[in-house]
This record gives sequence, C-alpha cells and structure tokens, in this order.
Amino acid sequence: MSKSLTLQALEDIPIIVPGDDLATIIETAIADNELQLRDGDILVLAQKIVSKSHDLFVNLKDVTPGPEALKLADQIEKDPRFVEVVLSQSKSVIRQVPGLLITEHKSGWIMANAGIDASNVDANDDEIVLLLPHNPDEICQNLRDELQRRLGVQVGVLISDSFGRPWRHGTAGIAIGAAGLPSLWDLRGEPDLFGQELRVSLQGVGDELAAAASLLQGQAAEGLPIVLVRGFKIGGDTPPPNRPAADLIREKERDLFR
Repeated sequence: MSKSLTLQALEDIPIIVPGDDLATIIETAIADNELQLRDGDILVLAQKIVSKSHDLFVNLKDVTPGPEALKLADQIEKDPRFVEVVLSQSKSVIRQVPGLLITEHKSGWIMANAGIDASNVDANDDEIVLLLPHNPDEICQNLRDELQRRLGVQVGVLISDSFGRPWRHGTAGIAIGAAGLPSLWDLRGEPDLFGQELRVSLQGVGDELAAAASLLQGQAAEGLPIVLVRGFKIGGDTPPPNRPAADLIREKERDLFR
C-alpha cells in the first residue's frame, strides 16, 4: 500500500478548443512543467477539456424544445431549450423540483442536468452549453495507449467531473472515465486488522482519486484541468485488476432509493 501520495496540477494548460489532441497537450505540459512521466503515474483530466476537444458544444439558439421539454421546463422553471438538451442526453428523469432536474445520463450516471452546464465554456456566449463526453472509459483507454506509444510509460488516465451528492451539501469530484487503474477495488474476502473476513467492502478508488485531484483543479477560474497523481499503489504484491469507471455505477435493481 502507498505510504504517501503526491498530486501536482500542471500549469500553463492552454484553453482547449475542438480538435485539440489531448495527448499532445499532456506531453507538452509535462515538459513545460519540467516533469517526466513514470510507470504507475495517473493523469486526472477535468471533464470539460475532454468535452471541448471532442466538440460537444450545443448552442441553445439552435434547439427547438419538444412537448415533453416544454412541460417539464414549466414545472422546474428552466429554459425549455436547455431541458430539451438534457432530455436528449438522458435515459430517464429521476427527480424534478423548481430549479433542479436530476436525470439518469445515457452512460448510467445519476446527476443534475445530465452533467450539462455553461460554466467555463464560452465567455462570449451564455447560450453555449457543453455535453459530457461519449464513452469516457474508451477515451481514457485511447489516451493511455497513445501516451504509452509516445512516451513508453504505463500510466493511468481518469476523467473527473463534479457531482452533487444526496444527503450532503457541496459537490465533489467523481470518476466518469478511467483506464489503467482499479476504479473499483473489491475487498471482499480480504482480512481486516483483526483477521475477520470482509464481506461487503468495495472501495471506490476512482472516485477517491477524482475527489483528491478536484481539490487542485477547482471549480471556478483556476485553469488547472490536469493533475498528475504519483505514488498510488494498492493491493501489495497482488494489485487488483484494472476496472473502468463504468463499474462504479450501482445496478438499478440494487439501488434502494429509486
């Protein structure tokens, strides 16, 4: 197990625009910050730079809301065009009250507004919103493979986003995509401190790493969307297998609150 863990936000990351190659951005930033990637390092990327590079912008001026969006927007007092975009990215509506819409995103995440917002998106147009990346685990794997090809190192890649949480105030970073790390660590069958067998313990490693990185990434004008995590190690001589962030989603039939 790790006895220490270091996190460093990479400075001087440019504003990401559609078509930017994130592998090149990372490679340049590592050099500019006078660092060198090592095997076992983990790169945590804020969701917005991934979505921007994949050109997942939507202009609300181009959206025509349908009947469901119009009805729901009236109930929750939101722009019906925005609600239409949220519904287009959602499997189902979980809860709605004035000012708040909770949906199940197509990926399975339960979140406000299907993860869509306008903060840190476009300073010149407040009607531009940004969608979550499609297939974030696959994006992480492709980026990991490309960094391995270019730099010859085995690193983990994680995409983080800020989620509100039931029963607690404030947002926290969670993992929506991951490759090269055990996002979920199954400890069942392992002994506790006194030799008792653990029966239900599953550790959300991906979310814990995302939350730690989000302390450096921030929520406002920090401009630090990439964090290098170094020293992470679990499982001793037999580390747990890599698992994607999708494994963190609780199955609907095991969700006691839906």
